[in-house]
Amino acid sequence: MSALLFNTPEELQTVLGERLRRLRLNRNLDQRTTAEKAGISEKALRNLESGRGSTVETLIRVLKALDYLQGIDMLAPETSVNPLDLLRQPKAPQRARRSVKPTKDS
Repeated sequence: MSALLFNTPEELQTVLGERLRRLRLNRNLDQRTTAEKAGISEKALRNLESGRGSTVETLIRVLKALDYLQGIDMLAPETSVNPLDLLRQPKAPQRARRSVKPTKDS
């Protein structure tokens, strides 16, 4: 079980901000360059990185600026087929049978 499960929303914002900051630093980008590339203010980036709240748009712009759009897939992955749901479905017929056509004599 993930340790993040027990964090408050505010703590999770801080964790996300720290991870974005590390990602930016790993890309060797400063805040000014990243903010310009994202089309946001430096203050908006600082707020995001410090976990003081931000908008979804700011988050997406920063992920794009850091060339890390797979972060969106990690935040909200596409739903896939649940194998248990497949087991619960009725089984498909194993064979096809010829339909019985009534004869003209009947």
